[in-house]
Amino acid sequence: MATSVIRKPKLVVFDVEGVIIPKNRFFFEMGKHLGHMQLLKIFLFGFLYEIGLVPLKSALQHIFSGARGMKTEMLTQLAKKVHVVPDAKELFNRLEAQGCITALVSSGLPTSVVKLLADEVGADYAFGFDVGVEGDTLTGEIRGDVIEPKGKLRVLQKILSDERINRDECAVVADDRNNASIFLRETRKIGYNPDYVLRVKADTVVTGRVLKVLPVINGQPKHRREPSLRDVSRELIHASGIFVPIVASLIGIPIVAVAICLVLGLYMTSELLRAQGKKMPIINYITRKTAAPSELYQLVLAPAYFALGILFTLLIFPVPSSSAAIAIFSIGDSSASIFGGLLSKKPLMLNKGKTIEGSLAGFILAAIAGAFFVTPWKALVGAIVAMTIEVLPLPVNDNLLMPLCTGLALTLVG
Repeated sequence: MATSVIRKPKLVVFDVEGVIIPKNRFFFEMGKHLGHMQLLKIFLFGFLYEIGLVPLKSALQHIFSGARGMKTEMLTQLAKKVHVVPDAKELFNRLEAQGCITALVSSGLPTSVVKLLADEVGADYAFGFDVGVEGDTLTGEIRGDVIEPKGKLRVLQKILSDERINRDECAVVADDRNNASIFLRETRKIGYNPDYVLRVKADTVVTGRVLKVLPVINGQPKHRREPSLRDVSRELIHASGIFVPIVASLIGIPIVAVAICLVLGLYMTSELLRAQGKKMPIINYITRKTAAPSELYQLVLAPAYFALGILFTLLIFPVPSSSAAIAIFSIGDSSASIFGGLLSKKPLMLNKGKTIEGSLAGFILAAIAGAFFVTPWKALVGAIVAMTIEVLPLPVNDNLLMPLCTGLALTLVG
């Protein structure tokens, strides 16, 4: 019987931030140079873009207006401080060895910065936006196809036309919704640590080190994986959240809330120090041992959302609804993550980063955990709400949404 042969693509297009370099790292360096107020402005507009309240072009215009007067040489120096993620050079070397043309296309970085990165990894094309310049000084203005609606599609079409390559001979690797226009029906669409939009649009979702996209680029199926020691350690910390309501019942909610705030403050301080190459004892060690390798080159914010989700649930909702919600969230989410990788390689249609088996395991264990605090039928309601939030591709981090929505549901059902 004849077997179909999956062809390797002739062109691979990469988004840059979050794929080739750590997400937001360039703007972090830029903000540090411009001063604390500009750094806060960058954080604000970056956050507003991430949650969908501000379009990318508007966010970038506000950010670069604060860079008016900066020397172009300084822009280059800042770019040189941002290093590509581990395995990026090897990935591009392997793609070159198999005859692939590669392109970096960014709507979040100036062309000059993208070209420096393309030279570093050996990409054939580099596209970003243009910055206004008078002499050797930035004017604060930006322009270019890539920051316009469907601008990346025009860039992709130009490359395909110049190289005489068909759409079905192209693969796209990206991480956020700004790349939706180049996730075409004919292309091989790979979401790398993607946001909620690309988790739906991607053919395949890849997490972890960037070299893991190579087999998917070449059309090879994903395989089940044994959880690593790092994975188990991270999920055990996540599951330990179930002890928060137990401790709160013994020493009081106010004391536990203050303790969570203190730990959260220490953690965020540790992360800001780590971003500058400094270390806070103990916390930095735990972060490095439990965070995914791809996370370590940017701020690791998942634990912050985890702490805030538990804190708000503890303070907003009455006992025992808050206790059950925290237990369901802590056990359900961690078990879904472990069993999802262990039991299945078949993704959900609405969220390619999740699996049916993982979500089912999370639901069962979440309901059991919740039943320690509320009646079994209420625990089932809470588990249904929590796992629905877990599997849906939503714009807000599920570490924040899951306990809050579960707590609300359990409070409403009495």
